Amino acid sequence: MTEDNGLLLAPGTRLLHIGPHKTGSTMLQGALSLARDRLAAAGVFYPGKGRQPLSPVLAVTNQPPLLGGITPKIAYWHSLVASFDAADARLGVLSSEFFDEADDETAQRVVTDLGGSRVHVVVTLRPLTSIIPSQWQQYLQNGYSFSYPDWLTGILSDPPVTPTPGFWRRHRHDELIARWAAAVGPANLTVIVTDGSDPMLLLRTFESMLGLPSGFLVPEQGTVNRSLTWAEAEFVRLLNQEYHRQQWPDRKYPVFMRDGAVARMKSGRHPAADEQKILTPQWALERAASIGAEMAEKILALGVRVVGDIAVLGRVPSARPGTETELSAGPPPIPAQAAALAVTGAFDAGGIGGQPAADVLSEVQAGDIIRVLLNRTRQRLRRKLRAAALRPRGARA
Repeated sequence: MTEDNGLLLAPGTRLLHIGPHKTGSTMLQGALSLARDRLAAAGVFYPGKGRQPLSPVLAVTNQPPLLGGITPKIAYWHSLVASFDAADARLGVLSSEFFDEADDETAQRVVTDLGGSRVHVVVTLRPLTSIIPSQWQQYLQNGYSFSYPDWLTGILSDPPVTPTPGFWRRHRHDELIARWAAAVGPANLTVIVTDGSDPMLLLRTFESMLGLPSGFLVPEQGTVNRSLTWAEAEFVRLLNQEYHRQQWPDRKYPVFMRDGAVARMKSGRHPAADEQKILTPQWALERAASIGAEMAEKILALGVRVVGDIAVLGRVPSARPGTETELSAGPPPIPAQAAALAVTGAFDAGGIGGQPAADVLSEVQAGDIIRVLLNRTRQRLRRKLRAAALRPRGARA
């Protein structure tokens, strides 16, 4: 067992990790899922079969399913709670970033259902300046089509004016922590702050809390959770616009887009090192860091335990030279490979790789979405070729 460094939880505790979104939850859940059998042998219960029990959490927090998903039933939550009692393990772990949408009453209900005083809540944090571009592209992968500049202006206004009010329910971290601290007590809440300098801090801290040897939890290999590049994100945004313009059914969105076009594009290509990432303007970095500093001060005042350097929440990262020029020029051209992979991903997921094509075509004109994807790719390539033809001989692009 790991040495007791003050983080080790008492036997019978149920560790509840509530995210929030984009703070390392996927890596943590992948490591816990991968080690599920070994955890059980060590007396630690991690429920379910996948990375996280999403449907039960959506049900108890009264959230709608992801676009195209099936509405969850509260019976799923009751079954999940019962599984902890049936396991009779030394410790239990439940992790879902979707708990970050819970209001005060729901947070108290979750804690009560899971055992009240037996519950210890963990909140993972990273700087808001890093969360913002990650969260925007996640919204795109769930069907939204607003541009990054428009969305930034909305969420960073005072007060915010945005089509995604859930962003601040998730990422007003001081209020999130205060809500859950009220449900379990400050002594039963731990905040883990990461800034990317120590990628394994999150897993090592969980090992200490669960009484596991160092190195017990390892990241899941072979999964694709990389960020989209700026061009890829813009491509997804344009496809979402077309999807909704054509009035294709929402319940088919996961098939064609999230699990089809986007998943294939992310898994099938490895962007070059110099391919532009999503760029955040300096004014937004400064505004986000200012909010982060304010949140850090209020979190410390709550009296909860903090692991890591909470001061990083208020630091302003330096913008890469040339950022403002690149932003004013707009998104770079969509790589032909990205478009081609999206096309094949959408088509395979919609018919060849899953359900019969006839079932899909009865509701969504698969040929239409393929033509849209191909036409957009051809238009980009034509513009590029025309620009090359007009360029003086010897000039560089």
